[in-house]
Amino acid sequence: MQTIAIREEDKSVLEKRVPLTPADLAPLVARGMRVLVEPSNHRVLRDEEFTRAGAELTRDLSPAGVIFGLKEIPAAKILPGKTHIFFSHTIKGQPYNMGMLRQILWSGATLIDYERVVDEHNRRLIFFGNFAGYAGAINSLYLLGQRLAQEGIRSPLQEIRRAMDCDSLAHAHALVRQAGRELRREGLPEALRPFVIGVTGYGNVSKGAQDVVDELEPVPLSPADLLRGHFEAGLNEIYKVVFTEADMVTPIEGGPPFELQHYFKHPEGYRSVFEGYLPRLSLLLNCIYWDGRYPRLVTREAVRRLWAQAQKTLRVIGDISCDIEGSIEFTFEAHGPDQPFLIYHPLQDRYHLGLEGEGVAVLIEDILPSELPLEASQYFSKVLSPFVPSIAAADFGVPFEELAVPDPIRRAVIVYRGQLTPGYRYLEQYLKD
Repeated sequence: MQTIAIREEDKSVLEKRVPLTPADLAPLVARGMRVLVEPSNHRVLRDEEFTRAGAELTRDLSPAGVIFGLKEIPAAKILPGKTHIFFSHTIKGQPYNMGMLRQILWSGATLIDYERVVDEHNRRLIFFGNFAGYAGAINSLYLLGQRLAQEGIRSPLQEIRRAMDCDSLAHAHALVRQAGRELRREGLPEALRPFVIGVTGYGNVSKGAQDVVDELEPVPLSPADLLRGHFEAGLNEIYKVVFTEADMVTPIEGGPPFELQHYFKHPEGYRSVFEGYLPRLSLLLNCIYWDGRYPRLVTREAVRRLWAQAQKTLRVIGDISCDIEGSIEFTFEAHGPDQPFLIYHPLQDRYHLGLEGEGVAVLIEDILPSELPLEASQYFSKVLSPFVPSIAAADFGVPFEELAVPDPIRRAVIVYRGQLTPGYRYLEQYLKD
């Protein structure tokens, strides 16, 4: 009998999501699969719902060949020789997870990373991306309303709640939609004119963020027109600008003209030009992929220059991508829903957690979909469950070359029986320290 397990998420008690729902597990149990579920008192779906679906509650997951989770697993809880599947956050060599990766190697375990389950065009197949965008945009609009209130500026944005405080995604959308209606009816506060929301990227995260922003019924604006100032600082108009790579970077002087694939292959040959847009933005939602090879989007020096010139219109950055000191250089920390904001003071080059005080407010939440746990879990389970039978049936004792799993799953195997697979051997350089 094939046996799989679902572990309890223990990175944060505020993490309520599950990788597989009882509704999607029940057909697997009916076909003869044994499902073990570690008990939890903070999941959005209760233990009883899993048992009704035919799962067994137990703290002992060792009978399972494959253990499903979501967030990183503490190194001490890696089960030797087992196949673990979760978001490992290791593919960039993230130093804070190298200890966990070493333990996976030392224990002879196998690691499959959801982030690397991709098709032949490198498009992700198992993801929460839309929900990170939804929650990130909702929370950023909430943050903007709170920051305006601290300046003594009343606005309908104050009526928006954080995603976790809404009854559902539909409820959150309704609050944003109502805020947009009231802004158009009452007129924008003078300090918010022009009200320009910038969104970087065009992937799933960006699409989710734009879905929320569109509830405000913004006027689309091109990056070029934003740069030229070809728009009105109207009483009622809200503007949305979407930035692609061609808008955000340019080849270093003497280099070839911008070409997307060349940029992906040789990002070191490009520099950011995003600073030119900053004085005209009120809210920036950052939704792009970033690693150390790429130019930063917003630097500490760029916002220092803004503040030195008394240009303080950019009140909030929703760093939905949330790479520590990454594309937003002053995302100095990342936290869960308990500490989701920091304030960065550009002229003093210092920051503090919270949403009060002078500076640029930054959303720094790294588990944003957890604020919409039920709908996010239902979506994720639907895209994951078709892969479960083949993963559960696979013989992880054969050589990697003979492993019989679908190609997208094979691409996601970072460690196989204690060894980095060929596509991930570059991680050895990060494991030496």
